[in-house]
Amino acid sequence: MRLEKCWFCSSTIYPGHGIQFVRNDAKIFRFCRSKCHKNFKMKRNPRKVKWTKAYRRLHGKDMTQDSTFEFERKRNRPQRYDRINTEKVLQAIPKISKVKATRQKDHITKRLSVGRVNRRTEDRRELEQSISLVKAPSVLKEDATLTLPKQKVTVSYAQTENTPMEE
Repeated sequence: MRLEKCWFCSSTIYPGHGIQFVRNDAKIFRFCRSKCHKNFKMKRNPRKVKWTKAYRRLHGKDMTQDSTFEFERKRNRPQRYDRINTEKVLQAIPKISKVKATRQKDHITKRLSVGRVNRRTEDRRELEQSISLVKAPSVLKEDATLTLPKQKVTVSYAQTENTPMEE
């Protein structure tokens, strides 16, 4: 049983599923669903469509370089069946998947930590600007360090516009 990859979104295509498109030069494009096929016909670039694997890898949202990806690679060269080797591979699969999961988790936490730092600085800046909403006015009068420096605002009126009307 051979599992193919979708040309557009890189998801797996199981036997009997998906759409195949064969171009005039005999290049085969496999699509997992009609959404991918339609986007291909509209000549959209998978690297610019946000839900594809290519976009996520290009923008650093998914891991790109890891030794665990070597096991998923497609191999076209047939190998002689070896029972001992097959048993070793089957025993190694859970270990490899566990290593891959921990590496992906570390990648995600590292990627999200940048946003956490940005949110904290943004929150501090907002708190400095609107401290009067958090602290009571009486406390602000006592501690001068909590308030922002006051700025003078000068208002000039034109004499003809804002003069009181005489009756």
